[in-house]
Amino acid sequence: MHLTTLDWAIVIVSLAITFVPAIVLARRAGKNTTEFFAAGRRAPWWLIGISLVATTFSTDTPNLVTNLVRDGGVAENWVWWSFLLTGMATVFFYARLWRRSGVLTDLEFYELRYSGKAASAVRSVRAIYLGLFFNCFIIASVNLAAVKIANVLFGWPRTETLLFCAIVPIVFAAAAGLWGVMVTDAIQFCITITAAFAAAYFAVHAPGVGGLHGMVERVAAVHPHMLSILPDFGDWPTALGIFVIPLTVQWWSAWYPGSEPGGGSYVAQRMLAARTENDALFGTFMFQAMHYALRPWPWIVVALASTIVYPTLADIHTRFPYVSPALLGNDIAYPAMLVFLPAGFAGFMVAGIFAAYRSTIETHLNWGTSYLVHDFYRRLIQRDADERHYVFVGRVVTVILMIAGIGVTYLLDTAKEAFTLLISIGAGTGLIYLLRWFWSRINAWSEISAMAVSFVVSLGFFFAGKLGHGASSTTVLLVTVTVTTAVWLTVTFLTPPDDAQTLARFYAKVRPAGPGWRAVREAGGLPPSPDSPAQALGCWVLGLAAIYGILFATGAFVYGKPVPGVTWLLVAAAATIGLIRLVRAASPQIAQG
Repeated sequence: MHLTTLDWAIVIVSLAITFVPAIVLARRAGKNTTEFFAAGRRAPWWLIGISLVATTFSTDTPNLVTNLVRDGGVAENWVWWSFLLTGMATVFFYARLWRRSGVLTDLEFYELRYSGKAASAVRSVRAIYLGLFFNCFIIASVNLAAVKIANVLFGWPRTETLLFCAIVPIVFAAAAGLWGVMVTDAIQFCITITAAFAAAYFAVHAPGVGGLHGMVERVAAVHPHMLSILPDFGDWPTALGIFVIPLTVQWWSAWYPGSEPGGGSYVAQRMLAARTENDALFGTFMFQAMHYALRPWPWIVVALASTIVYPTLADIHTRFPYVSPALLGNDIAYPAMLVFLPAGFAGFMVAGIFAAYRSTIETHLNWGTSYLVHDFYRRLIQRDADERHYVFVGRVVTVILMIAGIGVTYLLDTAKEAFTLLISIGAGTGLIYLLRWFWSRINAWSEISAMAVSFVVSLGFFFAGKLGHGASSTTVLLVTVTVTTAVWLTVTFLTPPDDAQTLARFYAKVRPAGPGWRAVREAGGLPPSPDSPAQALGCWVLGLAAIYGILFATGAFVYGKPVPGVTWLLVAAAATIGLIRLVRAASPQIAQG
């Protein structure tokens, strides 16, 4: 890609604009850890929603979608579309519970929910496990995408790209805290989503594509099943792996950042930063709507167009002979399509790519640092320092995390490989995160055993694959889920329950609904929960219908099928109306909010 003076001016101006929040909010973030890690618990719902959707819109996301489409067609996106079931459950079953808990990080939850040394141990272990090791894999997958994009567009090698990209997010995340990250996310999302639509427009007008209508006809002629939103059930093994398993097992069993069963990581961080329970609920709903209904199709259109321009990886290599063979994969087709952007738009796209990269990296640096400082360092190493000391340590840890993430980048090859690894590492643990709010019998040992078994089994599969003895992603997921679930359920019933005082204190503060807390509630003479599981379930179903309806309607219109498009829009509209009525009826407080 050749950038003109106009392009570079756009890149520089966009970068300068996003530094304004860092300058304005740096002093505020440095006051204390609540400001640095939880935005002073004053974040409005709209900022929460935009910040979350910007965080999950990273450099690796369009690469991953392109990888999926070129491998198995549009239907293969069900491996992540299925997580809408998880996200909508977080909105209506868990968002208000998280805000009521009043913890600073979601790991602080452990010593609120569980008792004894095991509770302290699981909090400390997960601080290192998630804050350092797991987080470094996520940072590495984002770095890998940035490396591939820079290698295709500018011919930059891996090491130089990583060094260049690391400087800005390190400085920003260390200075501005969560307030700065969220405000900048809002700015960066406007840049990235505009750039994504521009990329789709110029992709369908690339040489040989023939516009949107021509693209659909050409793809259908060569790959008849690639356009289908649903998989080919005649090919049962593929349909099982990309559709059936994700919708029946993966969505509730696997822990994946941004789609955690019950909420967690930076999603929980945003809910804990919300002004009110309503802000937590509406913010997470806005995130789900934009994540699944707004963003996928621009990326899918670019991916489909790439199959015409670059039918094989050899075509990409011929067009970009300087690209390192180690980086060559189907995910690289997305940046390969960006060379068709004209002057001005090219600069805007580069600015958008860097904004997407920064929004994700900065969130993960702040989130991971919150674990390592608040849940590990503050509790086990330096307990009595003042707030400014912990903020300073947080800034140092931010730098260390980024360096570690760069190191892990060299272990990964493709976006799909990184996605599969992250899914498998968290496989089997998800059911605990759903049930621990509603079943008092689950204890800290349940979580410790699940985390350990899932990690060991998934890494065993990963390294076996590297040695040439790999198994399918479906096999990896099912085996890991089965083994992990069997182990943690056994451990749960072999270990004693948490003490009555801890359980009563947790219930009094969070007030979860359902029969799982009846004995605790009755023993302590505590009032019933204000929540209705039946209404939450109804909201969950209607929310799914509304967002999937918009997703399918958009696809129908892209394919030039107005009748199915209008039909799906009517489904989405009816579901939305029903959802609004049910949410208003669920609580007078929500109706006023």
